[in-house]
Amino acid sequence: MIPRDAVRVLVANWDGSYTVPSRRLYPHQWSWDSAFIAIGNARWAPRRARSELLSLFGAQWRDGRVPHIVFNPKVPEGAYFPGPEFWESRAPSGSATSGIVQPPVHALAAWKTHLAEPDPAFLRRIYPKLVAQQAFLRAARRSEEGLISILHPWESGMDNSPAWDLPLKAVQPATSGFVRRDLETVSADERPTDRDYERYVAIARAYRDSGYRRPGAFQVEDPLFNAAYGVAEATLAKIAEVCGADPGPHEREAAAITEAMVEHLYEDGLFHARDVLSGCLIRSSSAAGLTPLMLPGLPREIVNALIGTALDRFALKDGILPSFSPSAPEFDPARYWRGPSWINLTWLVWHGLKERRPDLAAPLANEMVNAVTRSGFREYFDPLTLRGHGCRDFSWSAALILDVIAEHGLDGLATAGGEVGEQAGSLVEPHEVSDQVPA
Repeated sequence: MIPRDAVRVLVANWDGSYTVPSRRLYPHQWSWDSAFIAIGNARWAPRRARSELLSLFGAQWRDGRVPHIVFNPKVPEGAYFPGPEFWESRAPSGSATSGIVQPPVHALAAWKTHLAEPDPAFLRRIYPKLVAQQAFLRAARRSEEGLISILHPWESGMDNSPAWDLPLKAVQPATSGFVRRDLETVSADERPTDRDYERYVAIARAYRDSGYRRPGAFQVEDPLFNAAYGVAEATLAKIAEVCGADPGPHEREAAAITEAMVEHLYEDGLFHARDVLSGCLIRSSSAAGLTPLMLPGLPREIVNALIGTALDRFALKDGILPSFSPSAPEFDPARYWRGPSWINLTWLVWHGLKERRPDLAAPLANEMVNAVTRSGFREYFDPLTLRGHGCRDFSWSAALILDVIAEHGLDGLATAGGEVGEQAGSLVEPHEVSDQVPA
């Protein structure tokens, strides 16, 4: 069955205190991956979920930022680029890290972990770390309009989205000094182009050389990132109550970011990114524009318009959510974030629909499970055929399916087969593991 196979993937990718996204392509700890993985682990091993988050926040910087990668010192430097020698940064704990961030979905992960197995002591321990994470974003990234900026496409989580094509044109590519390792594992047809990667490296290098203080040629207010920030504040209000703290500041901040997003990022039925340097909206057909459905205080008329867009431009009723509208000229069903469906992005929209439109959430959950049933726990999927692409045995695909199944059930769904069944023999049986983690 799918839950058993999902647990096998998570067990195989467990590194003692956290879970790698993929053994071959992503051999370290990634920030928002760990948040999604904790959400799934909470459904079968809550102690692992708590360990996942506490391990990540153990590498938090003094300024509150949570780096997007925490490097495993046992992994050879050349196994992943850009590695620790490129980033030249360490957390106060001594861990080598990157210097950029990812969407702050961690408060939501901590809350869902607590709901799965209530543990006020865990919330009291992680609450100040989550507060510091949000405070860093306000101090270092917030504009006069009240929106949070990202300084690199990698910070969006949707690295290679066509939404970034226009602002990336202002970046002078770095044409030397690095070797891509991703193409050793995944076909070039499924990954960013060399020119895109050259620009990614140039932005990261410039930010590093500023001491991780000054933004460079890429500075964008992303709807997904801002929605995650707003959801984090709404969730921190709940956590604050358990911890005996005042939820009011979090509630007000959640309301303020929602209002700012509606005023500055919303247009014609979809939220769009805004280029900070030009002040212009980057109008695109990215599914990131649907993720504000998660915001609890989003006005009803905006919710209805987003749902209409999801049904019209993203064919929400017909299958799993594509990362970019299939009707757009930039759409590519197999290339990294330029059209393929991702379990985490679909999960975010599903999470926003569960209470508002359960009639749409249920079939979306079915399609997520159908995708892994047909193609295994792949990194991403062709939204038209459900063919798997990218890594195999991808951790957040396995983890979030466990969460979907726990809430949605498996009525009418087939058992796992295809690639999942073929790979199962390489993983341990669920009865051979427990949720015990090192102290």
